[in-house]
Amino acid sequence: MRFRVMTDLSGRHRYRNMRKSIQRAWKTIITSALTLTLAFSFTACGKKSGKITIAIPNDTTNEARALLLLEDQGYIKLKDGAGITATILDIEENKHNITFNEVEAAQLPNVLQDVDYAIINSNYAINAGLNPTSDALALEGSSSAYANILAVKQGNENNALVLALKAALESKQVADYITSTYDGAVVSVVDNPTDGYDASIDYAALEGKTISVAASPTPHAEILAIAKDILSAKGIKLDIQEYNDYVVPNNIVEDGTVLANYFQHVPYLDDFNAENGTHLVSVAAIHVEPLGLYGGKQSSLDKLK
Repeated sequence: MRFRVMTDLSGRHRYRNMRKSIQRAWKTIITSALTLTLAFSFTACGKKSGKITIAIPNDTTNEARALLLLEDQGYIKLKDGAGITATILDIEENKHNITFNEVEAAQLPNVLQDVDYAIINSNYAINAGLNPTSDALALEGSSSAYANILAVKQGNENNALVLALKAALESKQVADYITSTYDGAVVSVVDNPTDGYDASIDYAALEGKTISVAASPTPHAEILAIAKDILSAKGIKLDIQEYNDYVVPNNIVEDGTVLANYFQHVPYLDDFNAENGTHLVSVAAIHVEPLGLYGGKQSSLDKLK
């Protein structure tokens, strides 16, 4: 599978990425120290002494999702009010003496063999050959708060090409493809799927034009391939650019390199905008990917009982 790598980012983006790398490094150092302190405290207070390591996503919103999944399973207890921005510092009870490794979401399948368990986004799990519905030991419920969205730069919401792509993604063809292909690991959230076309659009005026969209390889680029056929019938080309991270796709929508992206949910987008000063908005919610707890060194949940 071909991936594109941006080699012409502006100096501003290089500086921003370098700054964020430094911030992530400091976060890792501080979090590791706090994790060790927390683990020691829980052991000293008479908690179980057997060490259990769980790798979780290190971005704010997906880390919170992971912790909420563990709380739903009864393995930890979070402080009252800790919601979709919860971190390991919000853990109030850790009766299993779990040590948490915060890892970049895309790398979680790669570290799975080195930890007891890992909580992995479905898109990365599928891309790594895991089947969320059969391989996950526990699966997050389908929450609309985490629906994956089509995002554009503010001001482009009513661009005719954006509306055409939105209509194609909200089609019955796409909804049926999601249902038949992913067996519950990816779930359509479109309430009233259409024929894939927006009656308010002059498609003849768009013939010969290209829509550029950045996406994760699985399942987003695969879903976009269905939308591509719908748009092609109207003479519109869909240029699907694949990326395996959560940063570049937003930066290149912000700077106008591509028109849209499709890989994230609204809580992540809001957090990204706040941290980076970007101006991206959601124009459509397409599907949800339940987060899963997967066994690494452990093949069952027995160690957490």
